[in-house]
Amino acid sequence: MGDNILGAIDETIHAKARLGIMSLLTVHGECDFVFLRKELELTEGNLGNHIRVLEEAGYILVTKTFAGKRPKTTCTSTKLGMEMFQQYIEGLEKIIRMAQTGKKS
Repeated sequence: MGDNILGAIDETIHAKARLGIMSLLTVHGECDFVFLRKELELTEGNLGNHIRVLEEAGYILVTKTFAGKRPKTTCTSTKLGMEMFQQYIEGLEKIIRMAQTGKKS
């Protein structure tokens, strides 16, 4: 298959929940854990696992602080995370164009 069209599909981002996290961070810049959990309709444990994967890949920065006595976790995308997300989107667009035209681009 010479030019691997699936090469731009980053498995770290491709999982539905992680794609949602990266999308929300792209739109909002910074999101707290509660906002992400509500928007993505995930359990705390599930969201925590997906955040951990993105953090370990270097795609997001996780900051833990306190709002009064309550812990607050905030996520922001790193430069690498934004670059990888952009590559991911471009890869999807390439696949969509191929499917629409029926040709290899």
